This record gives sequence, C-alpha cells and structure tokens, in this order.
Amino acid sequence: MGISDKANSFKIGIAGLGTVGVGVVKILQENAELVAKRAGRTIEIVSVTAANKDKDRGVDLSSYEWVENLNDMATDERLDCVVELIGGSEGPVLEMVETAIGSGKDVVTANKALMAHHGYRLAGLAEEKDSAIAYEAGVAGGIPVIKTLREGLAANKVESVSGILNGTCNYILSDMRVSGRNFDEVLKEAQEKGYAEADPTFDVDGIDTAHKLTLLAALGFGAKPDFDALETQGIRYITAEDINFADELGYRIKLLGTAKVQGEKIMQAVEPCLVPTNSTLGRTSDVYNAVLVQAQPVWKNVSVGLGAGEGPTASSVVADIIDLARDHKHPIFGVPANDLESVKWGGSDDFVAPYYMRFEVEKSAEAQEGIKEKLEQAGVGVEKTLMKDGFVVAMSKAVSGGDVRAAVKDIAEEAVILRIEE
Repeated sequence: MGISDKANSFKIGIAGLGTVGVGVVKILQENAELVAKRAGRTIEIVSVTAANKDKDRGVDLSSYEWVENLNDMATDERLDCVVELIGGSEGPVLEMVETAIGSGKDVVTANKALMAHHGYRLAGLAEEKDSAIAYEAGVAGGIPVIKTLREGLAANKVESVSGILNGTCNYILSDMRVSGRNFDEVLKEAQEKGYAEADPTFDVDGIDTAHKLTLLAALGFGAKPDFDALETQGIRYITAEDINFADELGYRIKLLGTAKVQGEKIMQAVEPCLVPTNSTLGRTSDVYNAVLVQAQPVWKNVSVGLGAGEGPTASSVVADIIDLARDHKHPIFGVPANDLESVKWGGSDDFVAPYYMRFEVEKSAEAQEGIKEKLEQAGVGVEKTLMKDGFVVAMSKAVSGGDVRAAVKDIAEEAVILRIEE
C-alpha cells in the first residue's frame, strides 16, 4: 500500500511521560512538519498516560486525551500504534503490550528488559497479527544499532558484537581514571549529578548491559533471545589500582557486553574488560556508548554516540514511529520468529583470550617470580608482570577464562581477573 493510499495521519498513544516520553512529545510538536514529510503523513498524538496526571512536565499536553487505564489505550480502535515508555518487564506493562499487539496495533518501545525477557514470544504474536514491535531506543540510545544489524548488515554473516552499552558505568570508569578516586566515591557523585539512579543496581551490576546484549545477540546471530543464558558481572570490584595498572600497560577498563562465534558456540558475557587505549572502545569515555560489529564481508562496523538521555533516546523512538507510519515493518529479530535458532551458548570460562590478573602480595621480587612460576606450572603462559605498592599484575597469553580462574584459585584467595579484548 502506498503512502497516498493511507489515512492522512498516523495516530499514536504514549504511555509514560518521563524524560524520554516528554522528549518524544517535544520532537513531535517542534518538528511536526519535518516529521510529517519524512513519514509521508502527520503523526498525531491522540492520547497519553502516566502515573501522575497533575505533574508539570514542561510540555503542553492539553490537546491530548488523558487515559487512566493502560488497557484502554491498548484497545483504543482509533490508534495505529502504542508507544510504551514506562519500563519494566512484567505486570501491567507486559499486559498492555500484549493487548495492543493482540488488537492489531504496532508497538514502539524503549524497554530493553521487556524485549530481552519476552521478545521471542512477542515477536511470534506480532507476526500472527501482522503487527510490528520497534525497539531501536532500547539499545544504545541515539545509536541506530538495531537498524544497522537488522537492515544495514542484512547481507553479512556476523562474527561478533561487542560494545560499551551503559553510559553510567562508562562515566564512572572514565572518572575513576581521570580523578584517581575509587568506585564508591565516584558513584556517589554520579548520583548527585543525575548520571546514576538512586538505586544503581541495574547499571553498575551489568543487568542493563545484559538486557541490551541479549537483543544484539539475537539480531546478530539469528538466535532466540535468552537472557538467562548470559553471564553478568558488574564494576563494583574495580579499584583505582586496577585502572592505574591498566593505563600503565596501555589499556582502559570498560564494562563490555560481548557476543562472538567461537567454534560451535556463541560466547557471550557482560564483564569489565581491558581494551587498548587507542582503540575505538578505549577512546569512548564519559556517558558515551560504542558498538563494534565484526561481520563478513563488511569486516568491521563501529558506531559511537550518546546512549541515553532525553534527546538521543526520544530521537530513536520517533524514528521508529516514522518507519511504522511508512509501513516499514521488519521481523523483530531480523528473521521470522519461527526461524530463530536455539544455539549453544558459552560463557566467561569459555572465552579464549589474554587475561589480566592482579594479586596482593609481599613487596619482594621473589613474590613476583613465584606467582609467574605458579601460573605457568598451571598451564597459564605469562607475557608480562608488574609489581607496585604490594600488588603483582600478570598478563597471560591467550587461554580460556576457566583455566585462568582455576590457576588463580590455587594461588590466592582473592584476585582480580579481567579479560583483554584486543
């Protein structure tokens, strides 16, 4: 069906008027003419809903109908699309999305948790109803990585997807490097500045990154999204000493989400890693995100940009709305849900790579040599060691994470082990 054959407007309801929801309203109000040209018809906000009707959100909502019940919006026959910006993977939000799809509506969401936990089932439901779910804003904010994997690299066989997918963690690690302060102090300041939530668990423990990586792995490898198969480790245990040692060795510490083909498995993990200082990931600092896709025949594709915030995330939401207004509907994970494969997943212990290991020891050359000897006796080849302020750092040759951890466990009760991503 061509644009000229459609109704003159694409009618939407917006559920959730937090930072992103308000940003969407602003774009649709301020850029209405530009958006209409790009969508082929006007985008009309019919209704909105949020937790507090009387809150001043700094944007005029008076011309929109206020809906009290989420399911009323989901079943409203006037709407072509429901925009879900509330968040959360269960309860009323999940019910609203299921109902909207069941009613034949399209859905746009920034909700990576919802898609990571329920995306496979929702994809099947949407295909049955000839509906679409668009979720570009759920991963890396203003970076169009979903479209890149699903459309731009559709002809490519993906070998790996990795990246800095959480701006809060990247800000904290970047500040620790510049200021020399430890995690707790920098986190507190990040919370005061609004870069970290009052409860930072989802960010600093890697859960937010894990939700995003689940979706990228499904898209990249045509796999059924499986959040529970993903091993996750956050950044709470990274110290100023680790940051300094990494810097001395020519690396930066970043929280990475990584999924890559290794033999018959797809390896995936969310964990702090060392990356070369002069690499794209190494140079990506502050609240920025970066996504690196390695595929054949394109080889490497790198995208860097703001991963959160009103402007970048709202921009991705509106881009999805424009796509749907033009009737550009794509399989949610790049292929029909029935074609998504059940794959063999590998985790942190299966990654074969060089590793960074930090031990606390007595200040003596004998201690340093003793650790190197014990590691090599356990089958972990050592490329380099450093000793400073009662710490020994060893860099291994390429070895499996499981072998490194087994060797370290026999040497010390406590040690920091980080994979090196070259």
